Amino acid sequence: MGFFNKLFGKQEKESLDEGLQKTKENFFSKVSKAIAGKSTVDEEVLDELEEALVGADVGIETTVAIIDRIEKRVARDKYMSTSELNGILQEEMKELLVEGPSYDFTSDLPHKPYVILVVGVNGVGKTTTIGKLSYNFTKAGKSVLLGAADTFRAAAVEQLTIWSERTGVPIVKQAMGSDPAAVAFDTVQSAVSRGTEVVLIDTAGRLHNKAHLMDELSKIKRSIQKFIPDAPHEVLLVLDGSTGQNALEQARQFTAATNVTALAITKLDGTAKGGVVLAIANQFKIPVKFIGVGEKMEDLLVFNKHEFVDSLFNLQEK
Repeated sequence: MGFFNKLFGKQEKESLDEGLQKTKENFFSKVSKAIAGKSTVDEEVLDELEEALVGADVGIETTVAIIDRIEKRVARDKYMSTSELNGILQEEMKELLVEGPSYDFTSDLPHKPYVILVVGVNGVGKTTTIGKLSYNFTKAGKSVLLGAADTFRAAAVEQLTIWSERTGVPIVKQAMGSDPAAVAFDTVQSAVSRGTEVVLIDTAGRLHNKAHLMDELSKIKRSIQKFIPDAPHEVLLVLDGSTGQNALEQARQFTAATNVTALAITKLDGTAKGGVVLAIANQFKIPVKFIGVGEKMEDLLVFNKHEFVDSLFNLQEK
């Protein structure tokens, strides 16, 4: 089994199905309305379907792309029944989703230490995601070191320290107001001396000044590269799925400010806006790597686009 290879287990599937329940209820009520009493996919059905997709926060751009694809299939095949529509819709959603190679916490790392720089605005679940990642890597037998480089909020350092204690993972931190790049430098220096396998570095989540954000992240990267020239190996952007289209704007800001290589989308269990996952992945062409579907440490799931879309069309009876 390679580093990027993971089987989606029964427990993960159940967590995903349960976590997407609100999105599924919202989406399916609209799709059912779109095809009620219809035998073929016509213009009216497509209009209703477009409304259902927008209502699930799939976004205008991605919705238009999906509808265009379905229209072309209808025109080519001349006839399409509404019973075929679900299958076609699933196919087109999977086609639009960008997904990196499948991922496994337990396999060998491509670099040691493997440095992940975690970015995102305050309140999206960034620090919690770092805690859950440290739990998963530790559970898989990896040694982990946390770096508290969000030095502008005392609460951020305190929260990361709590996760450090909860998961039994060491943390590098300095006083509030310290230079974030200095914390990042100390973290990777410590990781190299300890022989740590995974480094997770938290960063400040301010967006009011994009130029300042870019400068700060660039400075952190330069500090890291003094010890590990090819690091960070991943820049993980954390987005709150429950904010819907606002998450798209945050993605736009951060991808303009730094080279984001992967996405983690959190809080999907408390929202009917889970369709935003499709919008973000399609619009920015950046792979979704993790999704958060609950409060438990096990509720950060490795993203699998096939399982995600299949789950959207698997409405559980209550």
